[in-house]
Amino acid sequence: MSVKAAVNSNAAADSRIILSGGNIMGETLTRSDVRKIEEEIEYRKLVVRKEAIAAVKEARAQGDLSENFEYYAAKRDKNKNESRIRYLERMLKTARVVSDVSRDGEVGLNNTVEVYFEDDDETETYKIVTSIRGNSMSGKISIESPMGRALLGKKAGDRVYVKVNENAGYYVVIKSVQNTTEDADDKIRGF
Repeated sequence: MSVKAAVNSNAAADSRIILSGGNIMGETLTRSDVRKIEEEIEYRKLVVRKEAIAAVKEARAQGDLSENFEYYAAKRDKNKNESRIRYLERMLKTARVVSDVSRDGEVGLNNTVEVYFEDDDETETYKIVTSIRGNSMSGKISIESPMGRALLGKKAGDRVYVKVNENAGYYVVIKSVQNTTEDADDKIRGF
């Protein structure tokens, strides 16, 4: 497996570990993350909740509940929405809010970083994001992934060791750092 494939695999595994453990609380968020979470909570409470309750009532009115698939599907969707609301509210209560402003030329949140993989002789571009926005398949690396942790605070020209685990790691060279801002593609990850 190439180093680049290992990065994508490990970053994705990092996200799965956080999600499957169910304990993403104590999350590091930016003010923008908080705003997006609050917007999602409001939307789910004001729009999705009403639609889900209406769907349950409509399905219940169809008669015998013991064989009513629509009723169980509507209840499942309603419960999933309520679970997501609780999850997001708990995340906000326990979050550590940080600034996404970084020093010029230094890798920080929302920066786009061009990285040279020495072992593969390849260059890749990644955006450094909070873990609730991380998606290594679309070039968004979480600050909590091995690559994200290694790059934070470094500058163009730095040779950085990315520690994958106790026994493995690799070196990358930071080719460039661009201060970028959040864009429309920076969506909060679902569960």
